[in-house]
Parts: sequence; structure tokens; C-alpha cells
Amino acid sequence: MVEPSYVPVLPTTRAAQLAFSHLDARVRRRIAPLWTVVPRVGPERIRGTRPIPDPDTDPVGLRSWLMPRMNSLIEVMADAGGWVDTAHVEGLLEASATSLWQLATKSSLRLVTGPERDPSQQRYIADLAFLGGRGLGLRVLLDEPPDQAQATELRSLVERLRQPPALLDLILDVGLVLDPLQSGRTALIALDLLAPLLPWRTVVLASGAFPRTVEAAAAQPFRITARHDWQLYRSVRAARPDFPRQLTYGDYSVEHVCRANIAPARHTGPPAWGLLRYTTAESFLLARAPTRGRNHAFRARATARWIVEGGSFRGVDGTGLSAGEQWLHSCAYGDGPRGFGNPEKWIQVGHNQHMNFAVSQLTTAG
Repeated sequence: MVEPSYVPVLPTTRAAQLAFSHLDARVRRRIAPLWTVVPRVGPERIRGTRPIPDPDTDPVGLRSWLMPRMNSLIEVMADAGGWVDTAHVEGLLEASATSLWQLATKSSLRLVTGPERDPSQQRYIADLAFLGGRGLGLRVLLDEPPDQAQATELRSLVERLRQPPALLDLILDVGLVLDPLQSGRTALIALDLLAPLLPWRTVVLASGAFPRTVEAAAAQPFRITARHDWQLYRSVRAARPDFPRQLTYGDYSVEHVCRANIAPARHTGPPAWGLLRYTTAESFLLARAPTRGRNHAFRARATARWIVEGGSFRGVDGTGLSAGEQWLHSCAYGDGPRGFGNPEKWIQVGHNQHMNFAVSQLTTAG
């Protein structure tokens, strides 16, 4: 895998996979996604904890659900590199074994484990990574500043897994960023404490700032919220300009950091509204759009026009745009009930535009 300049942390949803597949090839070469396999059933998982008992008690159901999704991911990624975290489904080894083996041996993706996980699962993922020959990602969750005990735990994990440092990637996952200063301190402690432990192949700093909910959306349908994840990365780079190796930027694109911890929704019908998303240099533009009701297509197009005509949209004439921006432009100035999208399409468009923009921004920032 070519050293990436950007690591988007994405759930294995259809919208995210389509967004990646529609990226220009030149952009895809700069990106190495960290895919997190969403759970099949049950309540939302809490970061860093394993639900006991496991809510998914149906091995046959999990196997038939997981295999086509992992085959789809392998097809979407083709020869592109990245990582895949299977923490939510690897508990039932007899059900997930075939899919995990295919990920390890028939794709360019690297498997991921972490210090907080069950030792038997850590060993199993490391053995699969050895068979694949591409190495292993170690994802360290930084919901709190790490201490010396966690550094010892990480070193012990590496020793137990017996993977050479040249095939190990350190993924420092800060999670949700509400306060860039506080999260920045956590990230710096992690870099100073954990990064020097080994000559890691890759060091990624990932965090997310996209809001989970948009408060008072009905009364305030248009919102602007800060990209605290980008602010965090810049502050860390400024504080450690002599970091001995490339520190790769990662974010959660245009979804909340817990999105990959939630099983697919089983709606009885389409939601009444969704969000159009657009990423700018320092913020996310969020626009509430209806999916049904009187004149809903016209109102959704008007919502897209708020983004396109808001002053932050790149290429106001509709040329030279990413696939996501092209779609927003067409939606804004289209007509009639066809082609204005739905919540899943809007998330796909948001991911595509964001990933394009992040690569461009990193290139400009150097």
C-alpha cells in the first residue's frame, strides 16, 4: 500500500462504499480508508467495550449477512489499500471466519485489532494478517489521555502478536472532538508516549467532529458547525513539527464517530427528512431537506441551492467538480420530482465531496 495522505474512517454502509467508488482514480490513490464493519443486530455498541452476552446469537444469520457485504467491500476497494476493523462481528468466529479469511487473503486491506479486545480474537486477527502478508493495524482508542500502563499494554500486545514493526500501523483514534484544545492535549500525550515505542510503518491520527444530531433542526434548517477534527490535526502538527515520521490525517468524514457502532436501521418507511452536507475549509454546512410531504422535491432542491449559492461552493459554474459537487449542482438547478435524492443518497454525496476536499486541502497545506 502506498503511504496515504488521508485516512477516512468509514462505516461499511452502501452509501460510504458508493462514495468511495465514485472518487476519481487520482484521489483514490491518496486515500486509505479505515472501514469499520457495522454490527448486524442489537443496540448501539459503546466504544472500546465488548457487549456481554453478544447480542448477535445467530451464526447462520450473521454468515449470510456478512459474506455479501465483505465481498462488496473487496470489489469496491479492488487493489486500493486501507484497513478494515471487524470488532463488531468477530466474536462469532464460526460465522465470520470465511469473510475474515477472504479479507485477509483476497483483498489489499489490512486487518485491525486493538489493546482492549479479547486476547483470543487479537491472536486470530494477527494470524490472519500473517497469512495475508500485508501486516496489521493497531487501533488505540483515546477517549481519555493514555498513561504509562497503556503504553505497557500496547508493547505487550505487540510482543504477544509477534508482528515485525515494519508491518504494524499505529492508528490513534481520538474519537469525537468537541474541544480541540482538550483533544489536542490527549493526542499529544499519545504521540509522545505511544509513537516512540516502535518504528511503526504508519502513524495515523484520526478524530471526528461531525455532529450526531442537529438540534432544533425544524426551527433552524440551515446550520454551520466547526470542523474541530481538522483544527485538532493542525494544532498537533504545529506543536510537533519535528515528529520523526509522517503523521497521517484521519477523520470520520461526514458522519458521527459512533455511526459504525450502530446496526442497520429497519425503518417501516422513509424518514420525513434528512441532511445535505458540504465540507468547507473550516466547517460543515448542514441543511435539512424533506423526503415527503407537499412540494418536498422543490424544497429539497431549494436546500441544495443554499449550499451551491452560499459562497463556499467550489466551481460555481458546475465545472471541475467532484462527483458529489456535480450531483449537488444538478439537484439545485433541476426540476420535478426525479433526481433530488433521499437521505442515503445525500450521505453518499456528502462523503464523496468531503473525501475529495480533504485530499485537496492536505495537498495545499503540504
